[in-house]
Amino acid sequence: MLLSSIYILLMGFINCFFFKMSLSASDFSLEGDYLLGGLFPLHEIEQEATPFPAETTECFRHISSKSGFHMLQVMRFAVEEINNSTTLLPNVSLGYEIFDYCSNTKNFNSALHFMSKNGSIKPKEKLNNYQPKVIALTGPYGSTRTMTIAPLITMALIPMVNYGASTYALSNKLQYPSFVRTIPSNKDLIEMIIHIIRWFGWNWVAFIGSQDDYSSDGLKLFNEYINNTGICLAYQEGLSLNANYSLTLKKIDRLNINVIVVFALPQYASKFIKAAIANNIQDKVWIASNAWALNQQIPREPGIEKIGTIIGITERLLSLPGFNEFVYKARGTSNNGHNVSEGDVESKTCNQVCDYCSLLTAEEIINENPSLSFAIYAAIYTIAHALHKVLQCDINECQKNTMAKPYMLLGEIKKLDFILNGRQVKYDDHFDPAISFAVVLWHTEVNPPKFEMVGTYDKHPEITFTIDNALLPWHKNGSVPFSNCSVECKAGYSRQPEGFRSCCFTCKKCPPNSYVDLSRDPYTCFPCAEGEWSDEGSTACKTRSVVYPQFTEILSIIVMVSAACLIIVLIAIFCLFAYNYDTPVVKSAGGSMCFLMLTSLILSSISVFFFFGKPTFVFCLLRNAIFEYFFTVCISCLTVRSFQIISVFKMASQFPKVYSLWVKHNGQWLFIAFVSFIHLISCVMWMTVNPVKAIADSWTFKDQIMLICEMGNTITFTIVMFISWFMGFLCLLFSYMGRDLPKNYNEAKSITFSLILYYLTWIAYFTAYLSVKSKYIVILNAVAQVSSINGILFSYFIPKSYIIIFQPQKNTPAYFQTSIQNYTQTISRT
Repeated sequence: MLLSSIYILLMGFINCFFFKMSLSASDFSLEGDYLLGGLFPLHEIEQEATPFPAETTECFRHISSKSGFHMLQVMRFAVEEINNSTTLLPNVSLGYEIFDYCSNTKNFNSALHFMSKNGSIKPKEKLNNYQPKVIALTGPYGSTRTMTIAPLITMALIPMVNYGASTYALSNKLQYPSFVRTIPSNKDLIEMIIHIIRWFGWNWVAFIGSQDDYSSDGLKLFNEYINNTGICLAYQEGLSLNANYSLTLKKIDRLNINVIVVFALPQYASKFIKAAIANNIQDKVWIASNAWALNQQIPREPGIEKIGTIIGITERLLSLPGFNEFVYKARGTSNNGHNVSEGDVESKTCNQVCDYCSLLTAEEIINENPSLSFAIYAAIYTIAHALHKVLQCDINECQKNTMAKPYMLLGEIKKLDFILNGRQVKYDDHFDPAISFAVVLWHTEVNPPKFEMVGTYDKHPEITFTIDNALLPWHKNGSVPFSNCSVECKAGYSRQPEGFRSCCFTCKKCPPNSYVDLSRDPYTCFPCAEGEWSDEGSTACKTRSVVYPQFTEILSIIVMVSAACLIIVLIAIFCLFAYNYDTPVVKSAGGSMCFLMLTSLILSSISVFFFFGKPTFVFCLLRNAIFEYFFTVCISCLTVRSFQIISVFKMASQFPKVYSLWVKHNGQWLFIAFVSFIHLISCVMWMTVNPVKAIADSWTFKDQIMLICEMGNTITFTIVMFISWFMGFLCLLFSYMGRDLPKNYNEAKSITFSLILYYLTWIAYFTAYLSVKSKYIVILNAVAQVSSINGILFSYFIPKSYIIIFQPQKNTPAYFQTSIQNYTQTISRT
């Protein structure tokens, strides 16, 4: 089917080639050992008619395009420079055949001409036997035109080194195996545009294209690449030449879009900019694609300076040394200075006619849009270098007897890596070039308009993008224009989506203990980790400090030193009482029961040391359990001691039998044993039923984690405390009943003082515990224990120790007997 179509096309256009050019040295052709093909838009069709008519298009009958003639001259200059070179293709001359290519679908004749051999095409001929008219070609300009003829050219594997087709689809080597380009693809161009948009923080943009492959490919890539960039495409449209440009601009203005990407061919861009001027559109940012970034006519439109700032994207411009001289020389020796008549046209090959070209001055040609000049120059040099390799040339000569077929050049092009005018020329696996873009600012306020490079974008050896913001005098107060759907949220605020567009949102402050990370997800307030905290409206979490009473703190040291001194004093009293065991003071204090009391107080004091350092399960168990048990044993001893004194002086006479049983069965020891056992059971239950454990309190303070010990089961804890406090109450009761006993046996004041101190200390502790949360509450607990022990020590044991040491005269049986006699006489008198 494809071969039949080619045959029909060939027959339809073959008449064009019955007429030969009368001037072989014209701008359109040059003889040489190897011919290169060139396709340039010397004319433009304003609007294409129905595709595939019976006849070819005669381009000279359409609108002239001076930039196309500039491109043609660059190719001629490059060929002449190579032919004059002594190192590149030293003894080989290049020729060319150039055609005016103005139509998307009706210029097949030139492509078929390039593919022909002696005026015919043999599609089935083997590549080794096939020698088309040209060894390679460059052009045409435009993606649609290129994609129209590329299947024909690449079918024969003729290198199609293109200077003006950026559609990304052409990088597909399965479909276009011999397509090579010297300009970046739309993929790179779109990436560059996105870099610019993100550089200035815009996210609300419009994308305007034309109805052709160049624009549709750009729009497709733009929609694909803005994903996950935060950029929203607020408006998009592919315009035709007859479209209502004013309506499109009004829609853009109503949407408050201030950044407009115009990714279109020059004729469409020109109409769009003219419509913007006519509709008084102002203060916009216009991003021009490479197709019209350096256009020479659009900047001269009256009133263009009012529409805003125009930023263009183009390849990094490089001068072509010698090109200006070449043009001046060519213009000076031109023999085509006469007007072209119908007869002249018929004497030339189809689309090798340019009636206006001979009227152009050298200055007009030189000053035309130079954006594709280096691309054309590089294309010709790429073909020349590949041919140089195929012909096995050295610095002196080439092997002319070596067979050079078009497909052989492709393998060499892929391996090329050379420097041309200071820029590296090399190609990747898709035959795409190294990227070197420039950002240019249009200065339309001056005459003639100027293009200033304000930024660069390179991908080799690494991606680098930069814009000099100081060179951008923005149209509005000198500040970067705002083009966002929503105002950016303040620090610590998350975005709440509005509608279906990600860049339209409201702002919500993140609650405490959460944060928003714009680089991770600006729409979510992330909770802080357990060991972190944050205030309301935070962008990061702070590490919480872990607090607990440490051994090295001043208060901890004071309490521990106090406990250590307390233990030393208790041990000293123990020894003192043991040494004076048979004395009346020791016996009146309880005798052997004193040693149980002192031992209990010593063990109670040890529990103080478990309040400091990092809490553990063992520390939490021992810090209160030891104290509660042994201190209760001590209080039970005091209770029994108080009861026993009352029994001797009061109960023995009134209840002799009961007293006799109490003495006979060692009632005091039975009572102590019973209370100690019951209390032991309650403490074991407290430690086993929902036991005390170390926890990390992260809810009390936002910036701290307190390591504390839980109190354990409330019921068992209450039972433990009740037994201890009840023993204290009985002790107070019995000591009050013995307030009138002999002085040496009267312990009412000392016991009352010690127990009131005990109650008040623990009431103060529990009040603070329930109302204040701090690590110092733990220290207060230890202080309460030390205070309770000191109460008994200083009110009960210290006075007796003082008598033993400093008042030995009062530690005699006679002294005690005198006290009893005085009490008896007092009782008898009452």
